[in-house]
Amino acid sequence: MEQQVSYTLDSTLETVDHAEESATRIATELGFADEEVMQISMAVREGAVNAVLHGNKYAPDKKVILAFERTPEDLVITIRDQGPGIDLSGIPNPLAPENLLKTSGRGIFLMRSFMDAVEIRPSQTGTEVKLIKHVRGSSAGHKERSQ
Repeated sequence: MEQQVSYTLDSTLETVDHAEESATRIATELGFADEEVMQISMAVREGAVNAVLHGNKYAPDKKVILAFERTPEDLVITIRDQGPGIDLSGIPNPLAPENLLKTSGRGIFLMRSFMDAVEIRPSQTGTEVKLIKHVRGSSAGHKERSQ
C-alpha cells in the first residue's frame, strides 16, 4: 500500500461494503494477523454505517471520505461524513441493562473494542472518526508484556 490512499464515496449501503472490503485488503497487505484484519474491517464497517446512516442520512448530495494512512507506528483510518455532527453525550451505554437487547447503538463501542485508539471529532459540517491500529513490531508506545 502507498503511504496514504483516500476515497470519496456516496451515502449508500454499497459504500459500507466498499469501505469494509478496502479495509480488509489494506490490512492484509500491511501484514496484520487474520484476527486483526477482521477487527479493523469491522471497525471500518461500523464507522461507515454511522457516516452513511446517522451522519449523512443517505443524502445523495453528501459524501463519505474514507482515508487510510500508514505511519511508521500505526494504520490510521479516517472516516468523515458531511452531516450535522454528533452529540457524544447523547450516546447511550450499550452495556447498560436497558440497552442490552437493542439492535443498534453499538457501533462506537465496537470500534473502541477493536481498535487501539478511536478519536471522534464532531462539527457542524460533519463528524470525523479516526481509527488507529498499532503496527506490530513497532517500538513506539509498546511495553513488553509480562507472562
